[in-house]
Amino acid sequence: MKPTGTDPRILSLAAEVAKSPEQNVPVILLKLKEIINNTPLGSSELKKIKQDIYCYDLIQYCLLVLSQDCSRIQGGWTTISQLTQILSHCCVGLEPGEDAEEFYNELLPSAAENFLVLGRRLQTCFINAAKGEEKDELLHSFQIVTDSLFWLLGGHVQLIQNVLQSDHFLRLLQTDNVQIGSTVMTMLQNILQINSGDLLRIEGKTLHSILDEVVFKLLSTPSPDIRSTATKLLLLMTESHQEILILLRLSACYKGLRSLLNKYEPGTELSQELGQLIALLTPKVYQEVEEQKLHQAACLIQAYWKGFQTRKRLKKLPSAVITLQRSFRSKRTKALLKLNKEKEEEHRRLQLQLQRQRAMRLSRELRLSMLEIVHPGQVEKYNREIEEKSALIIQKHWRGYRERRNFRQQRPSLTEYKAAVILQRATLKFLEKCRKKKKLFAPWQGLQDLTDARRVELKQQVDEYLRRHPSSQMSDVTSRELHSQAQEQLQHYLMGRALEERAQQHREALMAQISTNIEQLMKAPSLKEAEGKEPELFLSRSRPVAAKAKQAHLTTLKHIQAPWWKKLGEEAGDEIYVPKDEFSVELGTLFIGGTKPP
Repeated sequence: MKPTGTDPRILSLAAEVAKSPEQNVPVILLKLKEIINNTPLGSSELKKIKQDIYCYDLIQYCLLVLSQDCSRIQGGWTTISQLTQILSHCCVGLEPGEDAEEFYNELLPSAAENFLVLGRRLQTCFINAAKGEEKDELLHSFQIVTDSLFWLLGGHVQLIQNVLQSDHFLRLLQTDNVQIGSTVMTMLQNILQINSGDLLRIEGKTLHSILDEVVFKLLSTPSPDIRSTATKLLLLMTESHQEILILLRLSACYKGLRSLLNKYEPGTELSQELGQLIALLTPKVYQEVEEQKLHQAACLIQAYWKGFQTRKRLKKLPSAVITLQRSFRSKRTKALLKLNKEKEEEHRRLQLQLQRQRAMRLSRELRLSMLEIVHPGQVEKYNREIEEKSALIIQKHWRGYRERRNFRQQRPSLTEYKAAVILQRATLKFLEKCRKKKKLFAPWQGLQDLTDARRVELKQQVDEYLRRHPSSQMSDVTSRELHSQAQEQLQHYLMGRALEERAQQHREALMAQISTNIEQLMKAPSLKEAEGKEPELFLSRSRPVAAKAKQAHLTTLKHIQAPWWKKLGEEAGDEIYVPKDEFSVELGTLFIGGTKPP
């Protein structure tokens, strides 16, 4: 909801941001700095301006600009650093009103995280920069960003824990650059001066990392500024929290810290702070004795506990060895079983492959033998039948596979359909029972009397229906003629059907006779193997057929017995002329096809 009485400068600025292209938005947002600076600090007018800026989403625009690439922004890092100042000043002292939860839980943590990410990017650019002027400009922008972050944390203390736990802050603290490191250490010191209680609320791993980095900079950095800041930081931490002091005294990580600090010359600038820090790290004699006793007691407890654990493990060692052996044997048995199973499967697969090869070889041999037996004129027909049977088998298997696949796909829908049918049947039965109960127990209301007006209306409807659907009347003569025509057509159809049935029976008988003859010829032995009266079974009583068979036989014999020089001009399909007097038709000739006797 937009507030009433909005500052006209904010309205015009928001409208300009909404209408301008994306690359001009950062420069337009810089006008907020002039508006904020011209307003008295701490006045109600400044609070109202901050509320207007938040309500018109100008703060969100600043956050979006901070996440963009600085090379695409006019003014570069200078514009970005000034926007961080504007964002921090707008967020501090702002009363969000109804959107307080979104402001404190989402916008403020996002702003702090963007400041740290921006600091990391500035740190990278500063380290990679080659020119001195560019380095100075980047360092100035980095200091502005850290000041803006510190200003934001000063106005919203709850963000300190988020900043200290951030990985980006830890990476900034771990830099090797003296200027960047000094700025970050100073910011950390100022943050802990605001509220050092959040230092113990962060995770232990993060706290150890911060302490390690501060101690490392104190001991290894040659810069006196960083050493001074690190010393003040350690003093602030140890004076504020006794747990950190105990950690620095007793932890093995910081065992030689006091001896290393004692090596610094007493005449330096850090002598006073170092003396305080060394005094804090050096316990009194009684405390040292107590700590030594506690240490010895802890070592004794650990020794007893470790001895107990060792003896317990030694007692369990035989059972553990047995368990290990059992597990190994079980694993080895499973591996052997798996190997044997694989061998059996491989053997089965090879046997199946050999069976298929044998079956295919037998099938081909059978086909070749059948082709030798079958008459040359029937080979094409036989091949066509084999192809049809093969096609039918392939089609049968494919259709079965397709139907099974469709059935599996349709099974859920069929189950749902059956369930719906059952539910509908039960519902209909229940409704029918309810209707019967209502009819059974419903009181008799009697028949409704028809009024005169209703009777007239019904009569008009009946007359209208009769007028639209007149009855078709037919005379007796027409009916008799139509009946006689139907009888004649029925008699003609019945006679024709009887003739067709007799013709069909004749065709089927002829086909059966032809099939029987072909089957007998295919199963007949060769002439060399024929014995006794077997050739007489294949004698034909048809003179034309016998003549044609004898002519074909003589043609083949002449072609075989002719000398080679007579075959030079002949083709494979040419016929040889045979005189008619060379063959005499007899009744006992080769059988080709059965016919009726003459």
